[in-house]
Amino acid sequence: MSADAFNPLRIGSDIWRHRYLLGQLIKRDVLLRYRGAMFGVLWIFLSPLFMLAIFAFVFGQVFQARWPQQSGGGLPFWLLLYSGLITFNIFAETVSRAPASVRGYPSFVKKIIFPLHILPLVPLGAALVHAAFNFLILLAALAWTGNLHGQILLFPVLLLPVLLLALGISWFVGAWGVYIKDMTQIVPMFVQMLMFLSPVFYPASAVPAVLRPIYHYNPLGAVIESTRSVVAGQPVEWGPWGLSLAFCLASLVLGYAFFEHSREEFADAL
Repeated sequence: MSADAFNPLRIGSDIWRHRYLLGQLIKRDVLLRYRGAMFGVLWIFLSPLFMLAIFAFVFGQVFQARWPQQSGGGLPFWLLLYSGLITFNIFAETVSRAPASVRGYPSFVKKIIFPLHILPLVPLGAALVHAAFNFLILLAALAWTGNLHGQILLFPVLLLPVLLLALGISWFVGAWGVYIKDMTQIVPMFVQMLMFLSPVFYPASAVPAVLRPIYHYNPLGAVIESTRSVVAGQPVEWGPWGLSLAFCLASLVLGYAFFEHSREEFADAL
């Protein structure tokens, strides 16, 4: 393994060099998921729309929930919740599918010239496709409720640490998934636990003071809080977001280096 494995610019240029192949794999992955369904790829739009409608009914009409310890400027609870889920679901979908990202393509693994490191990016690309439709629905809901702000344009930019972290962990668990099949069961369980340990369904300010250090050092939590701030039209706390970006970039580099170190034995393991 060369020193280039620890160079973020080298990693980015290598991914860019294989962008066409990666795009085709992502397209294939998304289309296969909905192949045979009556509405086909329309489910990419229908699923988040139904989910948002359920959130609006349950939390807005049944529970009439309010965001604890935070003034959302009149923004409905279900929209704050939905915005947090958009951010977390990118991470959850990517990492949960990562253990099978390499194991699921044994024919590619045995081809010496195939760039195996792009395989864990396929779940991330598919997650971004779904997130894009979720974001469009969020925009429509904000406009419908009269809460659409120009600051919402920062939402995609603020997602960068989550993308880096999801990809870094995907390279880790994608490599381990080749050797340990149980990773496909273990990783989704931990992702589900992490969802409740992150401020998805509540703000970090509602957490007891003794537990706040856990949330303070959770990079996902900082990004979720930042994206929720722009949805509500409030100022973004760039300090925690910047620390999350640095941590997630380090995770990306380490994950890539580990994957490159392990890839030579993939063919033998499969």
